[in-house]
Amino acid sequence: MRSPHPSSPAFALGKLPADYLAHLLSRHAPDDERVILGPGIGRDAAVISFGERYLVAKSDPITFASDEIGWYAVHVNANDVACTGATARWFLATLLLPEGQTDRALVDGIFDQIAGACEGLDVALVGGHTEVTYGIDRPIVVGFMLGEVAPERLVRPDGARPGDVVMVTKGVAVEGTAILAREALAREALAREALAREALAHERGDALTGFDAGTIERCRDLLYDPGISVVRDAAVATAAGEVHAMHDPTEGGLATGLWELAEAAGVGLVVDENAIPILPDTRAFCERLGLNPLGLIASGALLLAVAPGDVETIVSALEEVGIEAACIGRVVERETGVTLQGTAGERPMPRFDQDEITRLFAE
Repeated sequence: MRSPHPSSPAFALGKLPADYLAHLLSRHAPDDERVILGPGIGRDAAVISFGERYLVAKSDPITFASDEIGWYAVHVNANDVACTGATARWFLATLLLPEGQTDRALVDGIFDQIAGACEGLDVALVGGHTEVTYGIDRPIVVGFMLGEVAPERLVRPDGARPGDVVMVTKGVAVEGTAILAREALAREALAREALAREALAHERGDALTGFDAGTIERCRDLLYDPGISVVRDAAVATAAGEVHAMHDPTEGGLATGLWELAEAAGVGLVVDENAIPILPDTRAFCERLGLNPLGLIASGALLLAVAPGDVETIVSALEEVGIEAACIGRVVERETGVTLQGTAGERPMPRFDQDEITRLFAE
């Protein structure tokens, strides 16, 4: 389709610029009193009133190549439903499959992944659409998750308020590190094959090759342990104390997730850089590849804005079920902005409209 604005520059890979997206969404705000929560920056799920219950709806695609694409689609959508305090119940999936590359084994594999992930979350697969289409070179799965929550249990993404403590579970970046490890395995295999053929030997110079085998295996399994799901994190935290807002930092990493948390609520944040739990393997990958760990896709971590008096109770409840949690900052007035305090002093929190992994692969 031809752009209606042919003179405007093309967008880079990744999220749309936040200011443009905010403007776009404001132009199309729903005029429906039953919409309790509509679209906006930092609002990853819609909430619609159905009388005594609220329906929570979330849609997200998986567009990158992955051998776990169906599994991913279920979990990333369930995460955003959980961030409203809701329970995921029903899942629909649209599968777009590449022409000339799709066979029964591929389709069966994706459906098995979706079914397995749904079973693990006690979610019913209730519909969707599947087709082989042109113009794509890999499978794409668009997920749509529905959940429900009692009105009094709703956690709004715009609920953070000055004085709240900002917490994060597990650490960063669980998903980003797992993706890098899996890509490193693929490139190592390519390099070995190339050397065996005495061709493409320059692949050995690839920065993603040459990592210790034990490190790679450990990192690739981060998808499952501690895992990218924050459904349990959210349920435990909200049952233990007063949680004013939750957010699942994904593309653009923890830094962008913090910006989105602040923008959704119209507040500022002061974040202690030294308190952010960066996984040691994440740090090693990022140092070698020249990436900022704060901008690395961060599914698996849950951001929470918590009433100060309930911090210890929530941390204890999470730790009792084996989920680590760290206090990394506080919510302040909007005028302060989103700042990062560390050994280099105080500076604005970076934001990443393009995830660090996207930037790496694009280069």
